[in-house]
Amino acid sequence: MFSIFSKKEKSITLNSADSFIVTEKETILKSALKQGVNFPYSCKVGGCAACKCQLVSGKVKQLTDAGYILSAEDLQNNYILACQSIPKTDVILNVDLSAAVARQITGVVFGQKKLTHDITQLDIRLEEPIRFKAGQYARITLKNFSDVSRPYSFASEPQQDASLIRFFVREVPNGKISPLVNNENLIDEPVVVEAPMGDFYLQDPSSLSPLLFIAGGSGLAPVVALLQEALVYGGNRPVTLLFGARSQKDLYYLDEIGELSKQWKSMFVFSQVLSEEPENSEWAGSRGWVGDEIKRQPKAEWEVYLCGPPAMIDQSMEQLASIGIPKSRMFADRFISEHQPLSN
Repeated sequence: MFSIFSKKEKSITLNSADSFIVTEKETILKSALKQGVNFPYSCKVGGCAACKCQLVSGKVKQLTDAGYILSAEDLQNNYILACQSIPKTDVILNVDLSAAVARQITGVVFGQKKLTHDITQLDIRLEEPIRFKAGQYARITLKNFSDVSRPYSFASEPQQDASLIRFFVREVPNGKISPLVNNENLIDEPVVVEAPMGDFYLQDPSSLSPLLFIAGGSGLAPVVALLQEALVYGGNRPVTLLFGARSQKDLYYLDEIGELSKQWKSMFVFSQVLSEEPENSEWAGSRGWVGDEIKRQPKAEWEVYLCGPPAMIDQSMEQLASIGIPKSRMFADRFISEHQPLSN
């Protein structure tokens, strides 16, 4: 991931995939957390073994004797404590990142942009970066309304320094947070973001299998993030994006998706499907349920990602099954009324 760094900096690679830099005299854990890596930890002082990881290659200086905490089997298998280890060389580690808990990070709202009559883009600047996967979500709390938090999917691309993050927030009638985001000026409003959460993400970003994205309403947010990540991997996978909305006034982010498609090296099909557009309007695109649009597309061995209202997802999955797409290739993020993402 990094091609140039000083001799005093060391590269840490996790699970032969993600990587970050450790500066001189910093422990692996301290640098990981500073750069938004959701590394498992608890005490930070070598007293609990929550941050234990397997040293696959490279050398470290251990600040304390890990033999008091780690088992004989752990030591034999080259386990170390990240909070007590300073790298002497570039290092490769195996670590169970699923053991890490979501982190709470404070920040402020620095941008609000109305996308439709009931969806607003919310931009947040965090006090420290956070690592997440495209497709995951966060729980957001407005500090002045601290008794309520709501989950929203990231609409921004995961980056090494992800301190600027974006969400699309649909106004829910009688909601606690979404009406504020859509109707009040929240610039400079303090927020708390708890993340990362969820298991909705590209299964293998380096795969060349064709991708089918089906989104409805604010379900476009994680799809935008997934597309941005796929582009980082070269934009070599054929993409079909079906976006379902009620009418033309509910369509948004079309120009931005158009710009993404121009950068794509493979086929990129983007279709909008309107379910309640007046019959006498000038709309020349598809009408009906977005799931019905599936059978109008050239059949392919798609890897399918669906995000939006449960009814839309269920109807789309039935259509997909009817043309032979197995459930093992369908990945869904269902948004219920308070925007609680649920994944299959």
